[in-house]
This record gives sequence, structure tokens and C-alpha cells, in this order.
Amino acid sequence: MDFKDLLRTARRRWKTIVALLLIALVAAGAYSFLVTPKYESNARVFISTDVEDSSEAIAASLVSSGRVSSYADLATSREIMEKVIGELNLEESPSELADMIKAEVEPLTVIIDITVNHPDPKIAQAIAQSEAEQLTKYITRIDAPNRAATPIRATVADPASYNAEPVSPRTLLNLAVAGLIGLVIGCGVAVLREITDNTVKTAEDIRKITETGVVANIGFDSDVPTHPLLTDLNGFAPRAEAFRVLRTNLDYLDLDAQPKSFVITSALPGEGKTTTSTNLAIALAQAGRRVLLVDGDLRRPRVAGLLGLEGKVGLTTVLVGKSSLVDSIQQHGDTGVDFLGGGPIPPNPTEVLQSNATRDLIRKMRDMYDVVIIDAPPLLPVADAAILARAADGALMVIRHGKTTKEQLHDACQRIDQVDARLYGVVVNMAPRRGQQDYYYYYADETDPAIKSGRWVSLKP
Repeated sequence: MDFKDLLRTARRRWKTIVALLLIALVAAGAYSFLVTPKYESNARVFISTDVEDSSEAIAASLVSSGRVSSYADLATSREIMEKVIGELNLEESPSELADMIKAEVEPLTVIIDITVNHPDPKIAQAIAQSEAEQLTKYITRIDAPNRAATPIRATVADPASYNAEPVSPRTLLNLAVAGLIGLVIGCGVAVLREITDNTVKTAEDIRKITETGVVANIGFDSDVPTHPLLTDLNGFAPRAEAFRVLRTNLDYLDLDAQPKSFVITSALPGEGKTTTSTNLAIALAQAGRRVLLVDGDLRRPRVAGLLGLEGKVGLTTVLVGKSSLVDSIQQHGDTGVDFLGGGPIPPNPTEVLQSNATRDLIRKMRDMYDVVIIDAPPLLPVADAAILARAADGALMVIRHGKTTKEQLHDACQRIDQVDARLYGVVVNMAPRRGQQDYYYYYADETDPAIKSGRWVSLKP
């Protein structure tokens, strides 16, 4: 995965990255808000010798330097802690008080730096001052037997300080660290999801699997459930423009054969094939084409309900001779699309569609109309769509962005190949608007700089 792939992943998975970043920031903010603030006070104890002779002073200084680290260790001894507690009337135990105190020797000096952390700044100052005083007394007392040889003197060099600002929590630092951690984790999760995500995401994926390309890209539109048809939209709506692009691209699929009958199918249900076939027929009719829309899904016919037309008379009644083709065709007045319903659902749809009568009927419809659009069942559950694709000029496959996997697309293509039918291309449905540049149309000249630069190319009527 190169840098461009990482940027593309960040663009596609930005919600994951932002979500984890916000979680980390909220957690850090909550911690900083809920944790008890701690205030710090510092005092310093100076260890010196009490001699005047220079040679003795040097020797005494060496002794005091060697002992100062031991004195620092004794700063939190139980005896001193008990004296501080008694002096200040504290509620803490000696061990609890010792946890609040840190005594360290400043490097290359004989100074002991005492640091106290406490939720109350005044108490922190009082503890630090008492600790420094008790330590000096303790050092003087335990060193008394050695005073004749090397007299040591401990004094409070700096009284305990008072700080009104808490030293913890450090809210800004916590937020900065949490933000960095959240960003790293978010990017990691996004990359992991991208690696493990086996859905079809780019035109290159489609080209490798289908050996064709993207015929159109239908962007995601949350208004589809309530307004599924193009007639419900403003003519400048992105979805309307996408279907005009698809309409135009049909003319470029095969300039020699000039296909006229198309089966619209998908790998699995729920990928948008029915609304795609219906709106494609409407877009063709709006351009003045004579269009016949056929509901070829004899298992779950839905086109009639989408158009508000009758579906009880149609394909099956024509095939068994109960009605003529001309008498069974209805016209959708709002769009100018002619419609042939599925008719009564037969007990054996596959056998019905495999018949010579079906092939003859499709040829007849092809001769009557400029374009015939057949809405077919999904390819993977049943063989109906592949059979219809073989009888027609070919098929267009609808895939749903973020749902259709590479394996599903591959298996669906195999179903078409097995019956020696032709797949003209893929319609990407419900693609995010931000990701539309990931798909471009295969008929465009790949030597064009726009293609090489990865810009989204579309042909407009």
C-alpha cells in the first residue's frame, strides 16, 4: 500500500478515523475533568559540614556527599512520617503520606529536593515544610555520634513553596496525547478494515474481475426510498444526470453490433437492479427512444408496483398464449415507457425462460422497439438472469458500492460466461459522492491525461 492508497483509504474511511479520534479526546477530557487535581510544593534541604580547617572541610565534604543519598532515602521513613502526621494532625497513614512525598538528591550537589503532591495546595505546602524541618532534625540526631569526627549540619535551604495551579491533570497535554493516539489507532483500524474489506471499490477491481468496465456510476441518494423514479427528480439532480450518462453510454458499448436488448441484473438481491432498469428505461424514453421495459423477474416481480401498473398480465401470459404481446403491453403515461409485466408467477420460472418461445419473444420485442430493457433476478441465487442474457443481446450488472464483494462479482460473471452470454459492463450503484472519482468509464481513451491522472471522466449528452 503506497502513499496514494493511504490517502484513498483515509478518504473512504474518514468516519472511522474521526470516530476513534473523538472517542480518544472525549475519554481524555472526561479523565481530566473527573480526576482529583494535585498541587505540588517544593522544599530544599542543604547538607554541609561544620568545620573551619580547610583540610578537614574537604574530608567532611566528601563524607557529607557520600551520605546525602542515604539521607534522601530516610526522608520517607516511618519515624519522620509519624512526626509530620502528628505535627499537622493529618488523617493519612505513614505509608499513604510517604506515597505523596518524593525526596531526591540534585545531581552533583549536597541538596535534597523534597516534592509533595496533595489535593489541597495549602496542605501540600505544610507537609513539605514539616517534612524538611523533620528531616533536618532527624539527620542532626542520627549523625550526633559522628560529630566529633565529621560534623554534619542539615538546614532548610528553601522553605516550602505554594502553588495555586495544579500540576495534574495536565488537560492540554492529555488531550494532545489522546488525540495523537486516537489518530494513530483510527488510521490503523482504517487500514486494517481496508485490507480486510473484500468489496468492490474501484474501476480497476471491476476491470480485473469482469474484463469490461464501469458503464455508469449512480451516486448514493437518501431520497430513493421515497422518490425512486427519475420523474420525481429535478432534471439537474445528480441521480438524473447519472442515468443520462448511462443512457448515452449504451450507444458506445458495441458500435458494430448495436445491441438493443439488455438484461439488467445483479449478483444478489438488494443491489438496486430494479430501480436501475426502470430509471434507465425512463431516461431512454425522455431522449425520444421507443423503449419497452420488461419485468423478467418471474419470482419476485417489482417493476409493476414501482410504476403503479398492472402486473397480472404480461410475460408468462404471452408465452403460454393467453394474451398477445401487443395487448399485454401497457404505457406508463408519465414517462412514455411501454411496460410488459411479468404475469402470473409460474411454478417453474427457469424452465419457462429456457424455452424457445422466450427467445422468439425477445427477438420480436427487439424488432418492435429501439431498446428493450429486461429487469431480471439476481445471478447467484438462480439461473434465470443468465438465461435471459443469452436470449437478449447481453447484460448489464448492477453492483452496490460497499456491499458487493469481489467473489460475488466474479461468481456472477461466471454464471454469464457459462451460458456464453455477453456482459457489457457494470453499473456502480449507491457510490458515495466523495468516492466517485474511483470509478471512471471504460470506453474513454485511456491515453487521455484525465484518465492517467485519476480524474473522474464522464460523457454528457
